[in-house]
Amino acid sequence: MKFIVSSTYLLKQLQILGGVINNRNTLPILDNFLFDLNKAKLTVSASDLETTMSSVLKVDSDNEGTIAVPARLLLDILKTFPEQPLTFVVEDNNTVEISSNHGKYALAYADGAEFPKAVELADPSSTTLIGDILATAIDKTIFASGNDDLRPVMSGVFFQFSTENLTFVATDAHKLVKYRRDDVSASEVAEFIMPKKPLNLLKGILGGSESDVLIEYNDSNAKFSFEETVLICRLIDGKYPNYEAVIPKENPNKLSISRNQFLSSVRRVAIFSNKTTHQIRLKIAGAELNISAEDIDYSNKAEERLTCAYQGDDMQIGFNSRFLTEMLNNLNSDEVSLEMSLPNRAGILTPADGLDEGENVTMLVMPVMLNG
Repeated sequence: MKFIVSSTYLLKQLQILGGVINNRNTLPILDNFLFDLNKAKLTVSASDLETTMSSVLKVDSDNEGTIAVPARLLLDILKTFPEQPLTFVVEDNNTVEISSNHGKYALAYADGAEFPKAVELADPSSTTLIGDILATAIDKTIFASGNDDLRPVMSGVFFQFSTENLTFVATDAHKLVKYRRDDVSASEVAEFIMPKKPLNLLKGILGGSESDVLIEYNDSNAKFSFEETVLICRLIDGKYPNYEAVIPKENPNKLSISRNQFLSSVRRVAIFSNKTTHQIRLKIAGAELNISAEDIDYSNKAEERLTCAYQGDDMQIGFNSRFLTEMLNNLNSDEVSLEMSLPNRAGILTPADGLDEGENVTMLVMPVMLNG
């Protein structure tokens, strides 16, 4: 088995696939890339059993064969090469020899047959999306998903497809983000929960991509195919909470303010808040927003006044500054609106501008009880 490939081209593809491999694997074979050569097509795969990703690379060869090559070692050596052709030759003594312009390097390989086979999706439904739309949907929601192992359904992003639109939701019970696209739809209604790791991989690869992504899914797995790459992952099992029930419908108190000004203020004032609760207080009266925080244990306190547009009754409400900062950071708009009903009901944060046609973002932040 022998093939020739460009060093930088191979490195670029392997670095993407390397994101799948865990630092500690239960099966030693998972520390390898699977190389499956079929004439001028080299399919490279990486897996952690939950997620498997493969890319097809063009190489110069007329051989066939499969081997499993140590991922870490191969990536480390490829990073040191300038752009040049590399020749890979599989020797009889269970090593693969790499020849560069200046030297030869031998790595021990494992039998490719030991590598776990990727799941075949039985009878899947499918939807096609532009890569950048999917990357944006992931980017806008994934930060709000939880990390609680006891509630695995909340540790992923909920994909809700219908014939009218596509909705992506993430929540950790303190904050919630609902991202909807009305300019794309699916052929039938479907719902599934995607885990974080494959979503982060997709977000990294697809940002700015204009290529189509074919999403196929059944009850247990989802498959994303684009250009020469395929990612298959196991879905999170369970029923997603009824998120619509927690979004307050009647919100008579509406605050509109510059996002950057609000974000800077919250960041500054939060430095003086209690280090365990991160609580800040918003006090709104007329066209004035007063943001304050106090850490009684250390006698630290801060207060800022901002002008805003406000309709509704005067009110005071407390929020966790970290959640509010994360949400404001994740929006791209110049102006944001915060809608509230009561100090003990969730506030709804939405961008007032900066959205594409058909794009819709709703963020929900739970209040914290104000003391005194």
